[in-house]
Amino acid sequence: MRVAIAGAGAVGRSIAAELLENGHEVLLVDKAPTAISVERVPQAEWLLADACEITSLDEAALQRCNVVIAATGDDKVNLVVSLLAKTEYGVPRVVARVNNPKNEWLFNEAWGVDVAVSTPRLMSALVEEAVSVGDLVRLLRFSHGDANLVELTLPEESALAGTQVGDVEWPEDTSLVTIIRGTRVLTPSKEDSLEAGDELLFVAAQAREEQLEELLSVRREES
Repeated sequence: MRVAIAGAGAVGRSIAAELLENGHEVLLVDKAPTAISVERVPQAEWLLADACEITSLDEAALQRCNVVIAATGDDKVNLVVSLLAKTEYGVPRVVARVNNPKNEWLFNEAWGVDVAVSTPRLMSALVEEAVSVGDLVRLLRFSHGDANLVELTLPEESALAGTQVGDVEWPEDTSLVTIIRGTRVLTPSKEDSLEAGDELLFVAAQAREEQLEELLSVRREES
């Protein structure tokens, strides 16, 4: 997979190193000469250019990329890069960094963004996830289809504890993708039982989140 990353700062370089380690082809683009540190990620391709200019993106051969990551520290730049990547070059997957949470509403399909990653929101979500049991925590927003990656830790008193996954009437537009049980990561099957303390990860439409939380948190009847 070929990936272009706009922004060769600490964030961009870290992403590049991870992708290279996983066997992908990576191009780092930055207009600041001081950001071009080839020795830090020597396996990557480097391009000194303004990622907001069509001529630069032509030079980067963006049309050959499977993914573009807009990872600069400027939200305006990340939006422009995302829009150009999607509309001018037809890049299948565009991931954009959100620096200011107030701008998060802009990072959507209209600007060419498939996945928006807000570091402040993600950090606060991880804090909530660590201390919340029975509350739905939104971890990541997907622009297409208005869907989110959400997590809920199944409480001890949940009526669904001990129930098989296939016996649960899940809300429409929701999908249970992973069960984290202790140190194990389980791909759920219909025969798997839900256990109190399980961390459940769903991809769910935003309109279904409240319904999903109510389903998972409902208390079992006292005998």
